[in-house]
Amino acid sequence: MGRASLPEFDTWYEEQHPLVLAALTVASGRPDVAADATDEAFVRAYERWERVRRMDSPGGWLYRVALNDLRRRCRRQAVERELLRRQPPPAPAAPTIPSPHVWEAVRRLPTRQRTAVALRYILDLTEPEVARVMGVARGSASASLATARRSLEAWLADDHGEPEPEITPAPTPGRRPSRPTAPGLMLAAQQGAVPRG
Repeated sequence: MGRASLPEFDTWYEEQHPLVLAALTVASGRPDVAADATDEAFVRAYERWERVRRMDSPGGWLYRVALNDLRRRCRRQAVERELLRRQPPPAPAAPTIPSPHVWEAVRRLPTRQRTAVALRYILDLTEPEVARVMGVARGSASASLATARRSLEAWLADDHGEPEPEITPAPTPGRRPSRPTAPGLMLAAQQGAVPRG
């Protein structure tokens, strides 16, 4: 677009902009959305000014572009509001562990038991899922978890004279409630690490 056409566009812009903005504000009831749609329409007109200024009704073309953009923005906002409405409420905060000795007890477990514990209580997999991930039978996964829980309870009772209370992980929306966790496993999740053998 040549510079010679800009003064003509500027005059047209000054005449039309308040009218288009007012019309779209009334149509939508949303001044912010109306302003964005109005500006977008004028940007498109500016980019095509050599063609638009030769039209029988440049204003009519501008109004259609602005109104179409306004409708698109309103539809998108309606979809966004619906998606936000459908989102499940945030899960409650996971319970915390008062001391790091519990995670140290987890580190003392054999590798297979530590792996099963990490999958079950940190990733919150079901026992069948733990078995599939580990490539073992479900009974083996269940036995590893049961042995790990007993070992942890015994070690923690020896350390403190009484067992730590069991902790239930925060429920995950859409999943069945988890079984009670072995003590201290949520600490591992908070630390973001799985113990190495």
